[in-house]
Parts: sequence; C-alpha cells; structure tokens
Amino acid sequence: MKTLKALGLAIATLTAAQASGVYAEQTLNIGFTGPLSGGAALYGENTLSGLRMAVEDTNEAGGIKIGDETYKVNLISLDDKYSPSQAATNAKRLVKESKAAAVFVPHTGGVFALQDFNVADDFLIMAYTSVPSVTEQGNPLTVRIPPEFTGYVDAFSDYALKHYGKKLGIAGATHEYAKIWTDMMTKAWEEKGGEIVESNPMDYNKSTDFYTGVSRVIASNPDVMFVGGASEPTGLVMQQARQLGFPGGFIVMDQAKLDEIAAVTGGLDLLEGAIGVVPLSEYEGEAAKAFVERYKEAHGKVPGSEAAYNYLAFHALAKAMELAGSTDPQQVRAKMAEAISALDPKYNLYSIQGLTDKGGFITPTTMAVVEGGKIVRKEIK
Repeated sequence: MKTLKALGLAIATLTAAQASGVYAEQTLNIGFTGPLSGGAALYGENTLSGLRMAVEDTNEAGGIKIGDETYKVNLISLDDKYSPSQAATNAKRLVKESKAAAVFVPHTGGVFALQDFNVADDFLIMAYTSVPSVTEQGNPLTVRIPPEFTGYVDAFSDYALKHYGKKLGIAGATHEYAKIWTDMMTKAWEEKGGEIVESNPMDYNKSTDFYTGVSRVIASNPDVMFVGGASEPTGLVMQQARQLGFPGGFIVMDQAKLDEIAAVTGGLDLLEGAIGVVPLSEYEGEAAKAFVERYKEAHGKVPGSEAAYNYLAFHALAKAMELAGSTDPQQVRAKMAEAISALDPKYNLYSIQGLTDKGGFITPTTMAVVEGGKIVRKEIK
C-alpha cells in the first residue's frame, strides 16, 4: 500500500479505540478554499453547500472504496476572502498539514495561484471557473468543472444586439474572472458591430453602494449594460441601475444567477430584459428536480449552479478515486473521463457529456432571458 503522504490520507486514530484493540475509521481529507466572508461570501457558501451535501451522501453510503480500503470523507474549508494569495496559502496548508487529496477552488484568481505549485506539490485542483485558459494552458492536475464561458459571450451578445441595441455600457466587477469576461465581451461586441460607450468596472466585493459607478455608465446612454460578479452584489448593481432610470437590457456574467439576483431585487420585474445562464431551478431533468427539492429542504432556498456543479464534481472525483484504486492525483485525473461516464445519473445534474483532453467538463451551453416577469429558456444557435 502506498505511503500516507503519497495517498494524501489522514488516518484518524482514537486513543480509546487503540486501547480496546479496535481499529479506528480511516478518513480521506478533501480541501476547499474560497470566499466565506466579504462581498462574495454568499457565493462561497453556496459552493461549499453543494460539496457538503455530496460528502454527506458519500459518508451515509459507507464512504469511498479505494483499493481494499474504505474511507469516510472529511471536508476541510478555509476562507480566502476571494484573494488569490490567500487561496495559495490555504492550499499549501490543506495539502501539507491535512494531506488533502484534492482542493476545490471557486474563483479564477485562486485557481491560477494554485497552478503555480500544484504539480510540484502533487495535488489535484478542482476548479469552479469557466475561464478556458485554466485548462487550455495544460496544467495536468487541474479539472475545470463548469462549461467554458466562450459560448455565453457569443450567444448573449448576439441576442442583446438583435433585441436591445448596439451601445454597451460595462459595469462589471474587478476580480480576475470578471476582467477576463470583460475583455472577451468587449472584443466580441465590437467584432459583431456593437459600440462600447463606457467601461467602468467596480469592486463588487467591497462595496454595497454602486450609485456613482452605475451613474457614470448610464450617463453614456447605453442600450445594454454588462454586469456581473457574485449574485448578491450583481443584484444590487442592477437594482440601482433601474432606480437611476436605466430602461435597457442586461448581459449578466455567468457567475451571477438570475433567480438569486431576483431574491436581491425583490422579484423579476426589475430584471426584465436580462440575459443570463439558465438557473438549475428551470431544468426539467429528474436528477436536477430531485436535487432542488433536497436542497430546498436542507437550506430553505433554491440551489444555484455553484452548489449543483460542485455536488456533481465531488461525486465524479470520488468515482475517479474508486476506479483508480488510489488518490494519487495523476491516477485520479487519468480516470476522470471514465468516472463521468460511470457516474450515477442521479448525481449528473447537468448531463455532463464527458471531459476534454485538457481536463474540462463537457457541458451544454444554456441561455435564459427574463421576459414578462418570467425566466424563459432560449435556444442557442
């Protein structure tokens, strides 16, 4: 059997159990670093809630069978306040002190920071970010969980240009993920014949009053506003835009979810004309419906994609470990595509179709628009 260090396992041994001659239960540590305080705390907690549910499922079913041993899972979560440098510090701690077999990270800056050393330190990054470059750059121990956002940029731009107008005002966030989205949106919008009339990104994580920044964008008289960070501050930005008289459409970055934004704005009325990803609550599949009901019972609200995708991803990770008969990161990564194919349908909430050669989940791109006070799913051509 491999050494504990190679396996990344923490064996929990109780003194009382030793004294009685009973072997203690073996435990597999899985790490999480994400924003659990500050403006993106809700986003981080939503991500973590999905992981917790998946871990509970696994432990209630008896644990993960790895080779000849079965392990219960211990999820260790650390707050990084959306800071890439703190995410890196947390990951070092999770791997070196807790021997975490994998680390889940829900923000692009954090993923990039961990990629500087994850191969050398020999751990798997489970990356909740739709930025293509996190896998395209070829890091062999990174798995990208959500779909690439490239398809969203094109589809959202095409719809907005056709239905709302050519003048775009940018009022997105300032974190790394939002910057990449903004760059791609700017390029796509202009290539499609649109005009950027103002660009004034704002720090969504440190402010709750966006009137000054939003006013500057609205003064340029845009037909459409590009907004987006975590759902809660994005809702405040959109609400304040309406209060300042903006009548146009919104393009909403995929990190923010229309149903969660509606909870901030007091309903969908203020979101008329908003374009975003299809919320899980609008999915018709039995697995998605069952998860939504379970989540609502446990948390008192409808789950967002952060919870659902990470719930799915943990079960895929557990299956890959079982198939590999090991928690060795390279062996687990090599079994990830097979694990997705072998995943119990009740866990595959988004009908993941496979894994790219470079480690990204293959998922259908979706689009929804708020029309007549409802979230309406649209076909992407």
